[in-house]
Amino acid sequence: MSYKSVRRKAQGTWNHEADLLHWAQAKFYGFIHAHEHALKEINVQLVYLELPAGKVTEFRQACLFADLSDFFAATTAVYVDWLRERHHWCVARDASITALVFPFSDYRPGQRELVVAAYRVLANGGRLFLAAPTGIGKTISVLFPAVKALGEGKLERIFYLTARTVGRAIVEKALVDLRRAGLKLRAVTLTAKEKVCVRDGHPCDPLTCALALGYYDRVKPAIREALEQGEITRSVLETVGQKHQVCPFELSLDVSVWADAIICDYNYVFDPQVYLRRHFAEDGGAHGFLVDEAHNLVDRAREMFSADLDGREILDVKRAITKAAPRCSKALTQLHTAMSKLGDPTGLNADSFEASDPASELNLFPAETAQIRSEENGVSTSLEFPDSLIEPLETALDEAEKWLVKNQASDFREALLAFYFRLHSFRRTAEVYDERFVTIVENDPAIKVRLFCLDPSLLLRKALARGKAAIFFSATLTPMDYYRTLLGGAAEDPVLQLPSPFPSENLAVLIQDRIQTHFKGRAESLGDVVEAIGTLVQGRRGNYLVYFPSYQYLNATLQAFQIRNPSVPVLVQRPGMTEPERDAFLAAFSVEHGETLVGFAVLGGIFGEGIDLVGERLIGAVIVGVGLPQLCAERDLIRDYFQQQNAAGFDYAYTFPGMNRVLQAIGRVIRSETDRGVVLLIDVRFNEARYRRLFPAWWKFMKVRNSDALREAVAGFWKRRL
Repeated sequence: MSYKSVRRKAQGTWNHEADLLHWAQAKFYGFIHAHEHALKEINVQLVYLELPAGKVTEFRQACLFADLSDFFAATTAVYVDWLRERHHWCVARDASITALVFPFSDYRPGQRELVVAAYRVLANGGRLFLAAPTGIGKTISVLFPAVKALGEGKLERIFYLTARTVGRAIVEKALVDLRRAGLKLRAVTLTAKEKVCVRDGHPCDPLTCALALGYYDRVKPAIREALEQGEITRSVLETVGQKHQVCPFELSLDVSVWADAIICDYNYVFDPQVYLRRHFAEDGGAHGFLVDEAHNLVDRAREMFSADLDGREILDVKRAITKAAPRCSKALTQLHTAMSKLGDPTGLNADSFEASDPASELNLFPAETAQIRSEENGVSTSLEFPDSLIEPLETALDEAEKWLVKNQASDFREALLAFYFRLHSFRRTAEVYDERFVTIVENDPAIKVRLFCLDPSLLLRKALARGKAAIFFSATLTPMDYYRTLLGGAAEDPVLQLPSPFPSENLAVLIQDRIQTHFKGRAESLGDVVEAIGTLVQGRRGNYLVYFPSYQYLNATLQAFQIRNPSVPVLVQRPGMTEPERDAFLAAFSVEHGETLVGFAVLGGIFGEGIDLVGERLIGAVIVGVGLPQLCAERDLIRDYFQQQNAAGFDYAYTFPGMNRVLQAIGRVIRSETDRGVVLLIDVRFNEARYRRLFPAWWKFMKVRNSDALREAVAGFWKRRL
């Protein structure tokens, strides 16, 4: 027996006819039951429950086991063909892996040790935390043993996880190197839907998109053609999608089921809202997770596990649906009222839909609610989940779903659907809310409730259970205990920290520790910063990058630098740069033109890590400041939480993330055995033990406390090269 529920259609009512697909499903159940109990004949029943009326309609059919067996065989025959082809592919793939050797003639110092440690974890299971300097070859060193473990049947699939598009390009190149060495491997790169959608400027709507309508009627030949490529990149998926008129994003997901390796963003494994459920059974699978630039995952995980509700969005959706969906509109009103009471416990504005007065006094939770912090800016925080939101949240979800399932076209459907998913995310976060979360209520100018994840370690650990093994690797997992703790590791998990494979004398680290760059001292020291930058870039013609903690500081320094150095060409990172703009910025560094070019960028941004400027493409970098994240309520809450946990609150919230940005930026300078370059660190705080203890052990740094000392040090470094 198979049960199905149906609702009233947009026009008219259900026609009370059984769907052929539903009958097919019921017959499958009948075949399985008859086979297990050796029945020659069985009655198959299909029952429809019509909502919301509750009317029941039954269909019944007597079936011979022989007929059900023929139906089962004919239906599954196509899947047998696919599985047979998959088996043949795996045999050929594994044979190529057995014969595969490391694609380079020699291992760099420490690289073989890395490969062995990675293989041990991938084959046996567990977690490895790996810190290895830029240039050692981390990507190929974790990918090669993962492929070996796959060929030996110790892994089912490889997931290579990255935070940035440039990281995906690096692993794609590594796979090209392995294929040239004889590897047969199907690897698909997943790209965000909004980047591959061909309907630019239009919302994704499966009800109207020509590439979505009838998708499953056209997708099988598209999957086969994509799989023939082996290297299934974004461009391949877009080309195949256009040829077969199927959505390239959905095609990438369907292709991934048949792929050996999946290259994708962190969220496809860790995000509770969008992780790839088709790959992860309830008990997990024999998957290997290779987490590239793992230092980025801490803040990304906090973002994934947090959720918020914005009163402005609620009001916008409410106004749009009031006439067409009055019950849903009423539910949103009740939800907004419940949120407003959190921000105004006096109840004076609970029923008002006007924005709160920015100058209003601080709104606090009721006295019985646990308070950990409050500020006189319309923000209040609590360690407890606001239970008063549960009932209106559930009602809003229910009413929104009732309207959405009707599949009616409207101007507001997309907005309501997006808000429906936001409500789901909020409820999902509420279900895991514990002492690692805090509730933040903002009432300036509009009400907003945020469930903020302070410590993502437990939820990351649970997500890692979806696979067999995980390797977290980066050039800057420093300090290791901090990252191992926050990334869901345990004290018994192995760690591997490798020194640079390149001669330390190839990098000159110069520290100007007499210039104040903290916020209050920036205006006064601006001239000194500009002079130091100018002195460094005048030491030798070539390409340089200068990094700042904020765009505001960058722009102020840029203006002063151009006044003092009008003949020096500059490039500037701007907020929200498009991909073509980013490519153009990097392209300017792609040639060794023999002239001086200075790029101005922000720490932790798109040009602060992940870019590969080998040789003379980058000969120097300036780091202005210690990279501390911007002061904000969330960072202070993280500080307070970890201060209670381990008395290292400021380090966990500010020092460690800031120095990670600094070290990543410095890592852009030395990328190969022959690279040489100079780095200038500008800030008095670089002389403090708090920051010095985070310097790599292989650095040989020198203090340059004025322009003359800096000029002499730079000249001496480049002279030694001659």
